[in-house]
Amino acid sequence: MRPGRVATRRGVYGRRPELADTYWQGRRVLVTGAGGFVGSWLTRALVDRHADVTVILRDEAAQSNLHMWGSRPSINVVRGSISDYRLVERALNEYEVDTCFHLAAQAIVGPANRSPLSTFESNIRGTWTVLEACRACDSVERVVLASSDKAYGAQTVLPYTEDTPLLGSAPYEVSKTCADLLARSYRLGFGMSVAVARCANIYGGGDFNFTRLVPGAIRSVLLGERPIIRSDGTPVRDYIFIDDAVAAYLALGASEGASGAADYAFNFGSCEPVSVLELVRRIVQACGVHGLEPDVRGAGPGHNEIDRQYLDSTRAATVLGWEPRVPLDEGLRRTVSWYRQLLLEEGMAA
Repeated sequence: MRPGRVATRRGVYGRRPELADTYWQGRRVLVTGAGGFVGSWLTRALVDRHADVTVILRDEAAQSNLHMWGSRPSINVVRGSISDYRLVERALNEYEVDTCFHLAAQAIVGPANRSPLSTFESNIRGTWTVLEACRACDSVERVVLASSDKAYGAQTVLPYTEDTPLLGSAPYEVSKTCADLLARSYRLGFGMSVAVARCANIYGGGDFNFTRLVPGAIRSVLLGERPIIRSDGTPVRDYIFIDDAVAAYLALGASEGASGAADYAFNFGSCEPVSVLELVRRIVQACGVHGLEPDVRGAGPGHNEIDRQYLDSTRAATVLGWEPRVPLDEGLRRTVSWYRQLLLEEGMAA
């Protein structure tokens, strides 16, 4: 990547929405993590905008968005691991990538905390491998990294702003804190145009990790079962619909950067914090079911879980012109509709 590309143009996506489509036409984009929930929807959005998309895939599960959509001739697929420097470097150079979206990660908190070594390998080593390969590739102009609200760790002052210290403590939180700081290091140390997305909990159709609260609860309710809450239901979270999350990544990718080095990271949340118990009750309502109460099995917030966490997205609104467009209840209705159709196709719906 050529140094010194910390640019000043603001609001490319939000203030001039028409550029969200035209900007990506013909752009050569690499997406890591394209087989995952968010990465697959981002890949589809880029293809729909006529970008030249390359993805790095280690595995492709049978139950995944990319698999369900079928092969698209406009997607170049590189098989391998993001921890393989030579492979990432070859993909960037061979396809002359100008924008890299790095979303590949161990993204499920429970397994990440139970298996910290593989989590650190994927989330930390994978990040520095991608960043270093991008630094060495002359065609790369922009890197967008998926961090998380979990990078902040547990805090006493809410909502979290981008100036909140990064204090991850549990393995998953630490992996995101480290990845976030690596992005900062490459931005400040090498003048790379690197932006970081710290998203709240993303939900929507196409998430096949049913250990996650939203898809797991929806599937249970649609199958006529009580949705399970593994905490006491009191933890408070911020949830963002998948369409708004994809719009956030497109905004960061299309914007050449913020006004200064301090603005490399952006929070993306709904500004609508809700308790886990309230969220599950709203899921039951969105499913059109009455009298089905959640099965609350935990005591306290849960092991290695943050009790209260939600984001201030003012910087994203001011600099990028991004704001969430889908309210929680509307997003839940759309998500329920997606999973209901999936279960009908599988012959499982109640």
